[in-house]
Amino acid sequence: VQLQASGGGLVQPGGSLRLSCAASGSIFIIETMRWYRQAPGKQRELVAATTSIGATNYADSVKGRFTISRDNAKNTVYLQMNSLKPEDTAVYFCYANLKEKRDGSYSDYWGQGTLVTVSS
Repeated sequence: VQLQASGGGLVQPGGSLRLSCAASGSIFIIETMRWYRQAPGKQRELVAATTSIGATNYADSVKGRFTISRDNAKNTVYLQMNSLKPEDTAVYFCYANLKEKRDGSYSDYWGQGTLVTVSS
């Protein structure tokens, strides 16, 4: 199983970006998909999460600006980021908790990270 993140880049303050993360390989079911970020010199932090039934939660710092969504048919999670601020600059990582087989156990998988830079 692999998670491939994309969509990062350079954007001006107030701008928008949409991140995508597609899971591929032998997948039976994905329970939770999340976005984390890690800024230089800081610990990795949870940005947003969504479950298989569509429940979502967000870090206080991004509420009202970021929206997480997923396409279960494509095993893909998205992060729509609006009203971006310089403090949103970080490497963004996707995460999935999934089972590869019906009778298997859940395991954690991480994407490679995509850099988001918010600067004028």
